[in-house]
Amino acid sequence: MSESRVRGLLLGSALGDAAGVVRGRWPLEGPLLAGVSTQLAAFTVEGAIRASVRMNHRGICHAASVVWHAYCRWAVLQGIEPDRISERWARGGGSRWPDGWIAQVPALAERRGSAPATVAALAGLKQGTPENPVTGSRGAHAVTRGLPLGVLWALSGTDTCAAAVRETAALTHGAPDAQDAAVGAARLVAHCLTESEPIPAWVSSAPGAGHPFDSVIRTLPMPHSATPDTVLDLLKAPGGSPDPGQLAWIAPDATASSALLGALFAVSRFPGRDTVGAALQFAAGAPDGSSVACTAGALLGAAHGVEALPVGLLSRLELAWVVDALARDLLQQYVDSPGGGEYRPARDPHWWDCYPGW
Repeated sequence: MSESRVRGLLLGSALGDAAGVVRGRWPLEGPLLAGVSTQLAAFTVEGAIRASVRMNHRGICHAASVVWHAYCRWAVLQGIEPDRISERWARGGGSRWPDGWIAQVPALAERRGSAPATVAALAGLKQGTPENPVTGSRGAHAVTRGLPLGVLWALSGTDTCAAAVRETAALTHGAPDAQDAAVGAARLVAHCLTESEPIPAWVSSAPGAGHPFDSVIRTLPMPHSATPDTVLDLLKAPGGSPDPGQLAWIAPDATASSALLGALFAVSRFPGRDTVGAALQFAAGAPDGSSVACTAGALLGAAHGVEALPVGLLSRLELAWVVDALARDLLQQYVDSPGGGEYRPARDPHWWDCYPGW
């Protein structure tokens, strides 16, 4: 797994989210604004880094709870129950909370769309679990904010990461099919990050049982009561055209499963390195274009690397530097642990200030 692919994953996701904000109609000039999926994904990454830092220094950590703490910081920046949430956390963070460097990024404090299930759970000050959900939401943010966790899947293996991804989705999204979609998306991201197999091979001609592509599709609810085989036939259709009607059929709403199925349809029609921009523009035309394009961008960026993303668009992406820094730091933390640990001095003395381990 290369740094280029990890950066491509996060920046591709953010660029897809931005495409959804403008419904695929790129403005001729000016910044491309981030959506709420990018904001939440940024805090997912920060939480994952801080969970690893905590494990290194304390030897014990429940990763989903550390990510929940990250979402609480996002909530306070957004003005969601700031007094109640701050009272819960500020005592543990010393004189400055929210802490960590991304809490100082102004664009992460701006309202950029709705995230009703996430907000409802945070406002209730109670994190959900797969066994004890706090909402029944099937919404797409269970997928889009968890896409970066595919990096951890690629590094740590299936059993360990599948449970962590499910627990992270369940913090706010209680529907089992939303959690299944989040796990499936992370699995496919990990496949893109680690395999040399080009995307057309696993979309248009993927083998059957046992291949991640087929296996993930069969865990999802199908649109319009279709069968998995019908959906697979549509995705694998040789030379299939980018039909907006078919995109709307396979991804009809703002659910987590639609985000993933719609993204796979867009990727199947625009699988190449030189068609990423077209793929995002097409995906953004789905009924919930932000989630579909966000997920498609993550898959394509992870498969092709950051060099495949359109420079002209990426250079205008509002949070590009923030997202890129988080991508590099995520990989660095899990490969090299710059902040050291209980028995190892920190190579970077500022790492704990950037990513406090709690």
